[in-house]
Amino acid sequence: MAPAVEIEVEGPHGPRAVRVSNPDKPYFADIGVTKRQIVEYFLSVGDGVLGALRERPTTLERWPGGVFEGARLSTRQDNSGDAFYQKRIPKGAPDYVETARITFPSGRPADEVCPTELAVVAWAANLGTLTFHPWPVRRADVDHPDQLRIDLDPQPGTDFSDAVTVAFQVRELLASMDIQAFPKTSGGRGVHLYVPIEPRWTFTEARRALIALGREMERRLPERVTMSWWKEERGARVFIDYNQMARDRTIASAYSIRPTPRALVSAPLTWDELPDVHPEDFSILTMPARFAEVGDLHAPVAEHAFSLRPLIDLADRDERDRGLGDLPYPPDYPKMPGEPKRVQPSKARD
Repeated sequence: MAPAVEIEVEGPHGPRAVRVSNPDKPYFADIGVTKRQIVEYFLSVGDGVLGALRERPTTLERWPGGVFEGARLSTRQDNSGDAFYQKRIPKGAPDYVETARITFPSGRPADEVCPTELAVVAWAANLGTLTFHPWPVRRADVDHPDQLRIDLDPQPGTDFSDAVTVAFQVRELLASMDIQAFPKTSGGRGVHLYVPIEPRWTFTEARRALIALGREMERRLPERVTMSWWKEERGARVFIDYNQMARDRTIASAYSIRPTPRALVSAPLTWDELPDVHPEDFSILTMPARFAEVGDLHAPVAEHAFSLRPLIDLADRDERDRGLGDLPYPPDYPKMPGEPKRVQPSKARD
């Protein structure tokens, strides 16, 4: 392995020297990308990735051995994988790496990395971080989301084009409420829509608003959209993952790298181009030139703050007129007030 190198990263407090160990280590062998190139990629989209992460508690998805055939991510049930989620600041972090105190659904607190300058992103990339998972909150108020994140997840039998179709219908619904959404690819088969919101509502209320949105889309597009938490009931439809607005559930940030053989990235888009692109169009090899040309298409997310009141009102009507209440939380959550039975329908007993 080549000796470590130092890369100078400009920031608000002057340049930082960020150490990159094993810079020639293969990280995406299929396309010849090394660890140093990973760091350089994040620097090339610096304003964009920092805009997505700044002042947000952020979980690091670390692939210290790179991405290779058979590599897998550790889970809560099996921690023997090649990659893992870092939810607490690693020991030995430089003093410029700041933190935010968050509370998990269990009630346990943690100090998560809270990027405030680009050197933090480069430092995390040296640790093998490919995907950044920021909370939809700012450090100053970690209990009130300032983004509603809509995850359109194609199920088997559907693909990216189906998610795009649903995305435009969601856009139309939100526009009728004077709410604007900003699209990006997930880096996989899905589409993410970011809605900047006033930080007035709790995670529970934001999740409830997203459930109401999803149910309305399910009513409008019953053959295309599902809100079923249980995979056995979803069919060949696009799942609107309402639990992405539950506390401590996050999605890949804009410009994050996904652990795919071609190092695809999560790419902010304009609505005009959304119908004509494909996730494979955006990788660490193509995004730097695109970013240099179009800049950060998600920069406007920080310039708006819409009200959730229309969606909260829709949730109230669903409950009052249709008798529709809460939906299941993820299995690792404590039982929540008003939540229905968290039992797979095929295994439920009367």
